[in-house]
Formats: sequence, structure tokens, C-alpha cells
Amino acid sequence: MNLILASASPRRRQLLSELGIAFEVCPSNFPEAGVEELPPEQQALTLARGKAHSVAEQVQEGVVLGADTIVLIEGEVLGKPKSLEQAKEMLLRLSGRAHKVITGLALFRVEKGQIVGERTGYEETTVYFRRLTVEDVDLYVSTGDCMDKAGAYGIQGLASLLVEGLDGDYFNVVGLPLVRLDKLLRDWGFSLLRLGTKGNKGGS
Repeated sequence: MNLILASASPRRRQLLSELGIAFEVCPSNFPEAGVEELPPEQQALTLARGKAHSVAEQVQEGVVLGADTIVLIEGEVLGKPKSLEQAKEMLLRLSGRAHKVITGLALFRVEKGQIVGERTGYEETTVYFRRLTVEDVDLYVSTGDCMDKAGAYGIQGLASLLVEGLDGDYFNVVGLPLVRLDKLLRDWGFSLLRLGTKGNKGGS
């Protein structure tokens, strides 16, 4: 399987690389806008599908993967902050509370330049933030790690110290729910476990 990741996200690239899976990166230019009136799950799915489809139209062979992650609190979607001040506001709003992280996935199978199959799905995880002080927020924001992430944090980095617990898939919060992805691929007879095993032939 020729897997093509329609994303520039270093976190998604890292997760696939750590599995030992070979893949190409072809970032999508699909605009992340125009979905605000949709339910949160549909927002994530629509953006993921748009990203994957825009790349699938340009390739000859392979399976194109698109993903989009959103953060949801009290029914409101928190996108990527546009400033450090907005990042602080988001983090203080998440402080001491639970919120949802939803990642939409879309797969397009391409053969001889034609799209011959499509699969979509999403994963939802509940994340519990500890109660943060203003100093906590200022210190984290000062690293700049907040600026390219929905909800202004990345759980795999320093922000792990802001999270008290979660219910659901940890990798979903990172940005790529691996088990959900594997289930979608298995509809076509592919397996991340099998692909990862082929890429990890070294001994311990």
C-alpha cells in the first residue's frame, strides 16, 4: 500500500513513522473554513475529506489520508489561536474543566489516477485539564508551542503537565487516532500492524 499523508502536521508524521510505516507527505491546500454551521463531528469530517480529496485528485496510485482535529468545549469549537493572548484565553477557559477532542479521518483509494474508494470516520476523546494558574498558562504560552494547535495545546509536549486525565484514545488528542485509522484501512484489506511489522524487522 502506498500511503500518502495529506497533512503537514509533524505530529501525524511522527506517529506514522514510529510505527515503522512507509508513507509520503503531500500537504493539502484545502481551506479550513466554511464549515462553522455544521455539527462538530461533521466539521472535522468535512475538512478531513476536503484535504484528502484535493490530494487524491493529483496522484496516480495509493491511499490518501486526510485528518482534521478540533477541540470542543460547551458546544463551541476552539481553533488554532491567532495570537498569544488568544492562546492564553483558550487555556484559561479549559482550566479545571473537561473538553472534547474530535479527529475526523478520510481515506481515498486511487488506482490509475481514478478515485475508486472512500472511507471516513471520526474519534472522540474527553480530556480533563487540571486547574491552571496564570503563571502556568504564561509559562506554557511563552514556549510558543500553543500556536499551531487546536485549543492552544499539544498533549504530547509540555502541555502534558496541564492534563489531569482523559477518557478515550490518547493518539486522537495528538491528532491521529491510530486504531480508528486501522479499522478504516481494514475495510480494504490493509493493516497498520502488518505494515508496521514489515517496517520493523530489526531485533531488540
